[in-house]
Amino acid sequence: MRPDTRPDIRPDTKAAARRSGAVSEAAIRRSARRAAARSAKLWEASPLLYIMMIFTVVLSVFPLYWMFVVATRTNEVVGAVPPPFIAGQHLGDNVGRVFENEQANFARALINSTIASAVVALSTVFFCSLAGFAFAKLRFRGRNALLLFVVATMMVPVQMGIIPLYMVMVELGWTGTLQAVIVPFLVTGFGVFMMRQYASQAIPDELIEAARVDGASTFRIFWSVVGPALRPAASVLALFTFMQTWNEFIWPRAVLNPDNPTVQYSLALLNNAYSNDYTLMFAGTVVATVPLFIVFVVFGRQIIGGIMEGALKA
Repeated sequence: MRPDTRPDIRPDTKAAARRSGAVSEAAIRRSARRAAARSAKLWEASPLLYIMMIFTVVLSVFPLYWMFVVATRTNEVVGAVPPPFIAGQHLGDNVGRVFENEQANFARALINSTIASAVVALSTVFFCSLAGFAFAKLRFRGRNALLLFVVATMMVPVQMGIIPLYMVMVELGWTGTLQAVIVPFLVTGFGVFMMRQYASQAIPDELIEAARVDGASTFRIFWSVVGPALRPAASVLALFTFMQTWNEFIWPRAVLNPDNPTVQYSLALLNNAYSNDYTLMFAGTVVATVPLFIVFVVFGRQIIGGIMEGALKA
């Protein structure tokens, strides 16, 4: 028989080994907890950051709140010291006076701004998405030169194009009509560049090649494959375009007339040359802000939903 060559492990040696293993495991757990605590502290906001955030929120919200307070008051409290910080009970009366003002034609202005902003936003999203997809994923001669030309249009100030664009509107006979504030802005260079950048990063070439292998046409690829992937960027572009068109003042003032104004033009008409009715103007501003708030809530949900959907797919 072969002799027993196993090492002689005594009970005290085994106990020491078990204690050593337990100590090692406890040390590892403590190190892990300390590392987790340090990592959590990296994401904790400091008191100074909270103070800065609160200060920023107050600066952003206070003008809107003050506008609402004045819209609910009478003109006697506008210059009061200290000013009132609590809403009054005259909001309904002031809003009624806004819509009854024949010079401003505010109801017609709301309809015109809604139509113009919605059409321009939808058109900008559609055409800029098409152009962005073409610049990002299609190969054709002169692509880089055309993209450079589109980017160059962003360098030209809007004010420089007002006079020649107004002359074009006069030749077409569109002055005083709503198409004068819609047609010149159906597509923008910023929108094309933005959608091109997003499409080049969010859409892999393999996805388009797979759709072509399945026999899909270029427009079918855009509508069924590229369009859903561009939804977050399209929502942001639609939101910015709607707000920009809604808040546009110089161009509508140049091509429209008081009988067919937009919201910003109508708000300017509320200002009398001989006296300033601040409650009237602020009440009109409150009413003009409500559609923007609704659009922001709707598109904000779309933006967050698209971002979360992309994160889950990734």
